Amino acid sequence: MAKLTSLEQADALTDVLKTLKLRGRVFCCSELYAPWAMSLPTSDYAHFHVVERGSAWLQLADENQPRPLASGDLVIVPHGRGHVLSDNPKTRPKPLSQLIKSGTGGTGGCYLMEFGGGGALTQMICGSFQFDNDLRSPLRSILPALIHLRHEQSRLSEWLEPTLRMLAHEARQPRPGSETLISRLLDIIFVQALRAWIVSEPQESGGWLGALRDPQIGTALGLMHREPERAWSVDSLAQAVSMSRSPFAAKFSALVGEPPLTYLTRWRMHLASSLLTSERLNVGEVAERIGYQSDAAFSKAFKRHFGYSPLTMKRAQLNT
Repeated sequence: MAKLTSLEQADALTDVLKTLKLRGRVFCCSELYAPWAMSLPTSDYAHFHVVERGSAWLQLADENQPRPLASGDLVIVPHGRGHVLSDNPKTRPKPLSQLIKSGTGGTGGCYLMEFGGGGALTQMICGSFQFDNDLRSPLRSILPALIHLRHEQSRLSEWLEPTLRMLAHEARQPRPGSETLISRLLDIIFVQALRAWIVSEPQESGGWLGALRDPQIGTALGLMHREPERAWSVDSLAQAVSMSRSPFAAKFSALVGEPPLTYLTRWRMHLASSLLTSERLNVGEVAERIGYQSDAAFSKAFKRHFGYSPLTMKRAQLNT
């Protein structure tokens, strides 16, 4: 069996992002004059914030230690955890939803907002990433509470600064096509942020994202993602990456956090949920697409994984 190239290994990340159906949006561009503070509640979205000018503090809910943000920084709160942004950790916050009501509408639901006490200026762009299909995804479950990309990091400046500058320009000065361009820029920002986080993680951590850095385990992940319908076994996966069975199984479990076939089943179920909700396929066709020989075997595995049958999911989708 031919080995995958490094590009094909990395496509395991592309596969997951495709099934998640990422949708990013900017919901406010802010002119903030010290003292100022705004709070965002816990939500189902991943939030992001770009500091265009000035500085800020970010404090996650249930954490006592605030984090300083500088001009050019990007932060992503992957799990929608509640948090506060401020000029000073001691400034009393107001809910962002309340502040947005006083702003003026921009493009694509983006509000232009001025707030604060007239002191030093901080300019920020705030938005969110939504995943249309996030049922037990192998991605969000391993992401940290916060991804903080600092402008000062030289390896990031080549893409971070120009991308954020273009995002700010399109959000603040909308023209025909700005909404589409902003969406594409946010796709780039999210993927690049994941890449930067992968690189920053220790070699033995990061779940399957971190495992993509390992040539053998990355290749195995790429194979499972590229051909989920194949009757993979631990032996066949080990052989494909030129390893013995036991060392391969141990290394895979150590890097990914679960055994190879457990991961394969979880990926197949995630892929099945995406196919059921986005494609005109019946349950049998989905079962065949992800490698099950019978509808009954697929339905049993699906219900064990999600708690309800694939037919129930399909009917719910048809009724929405």
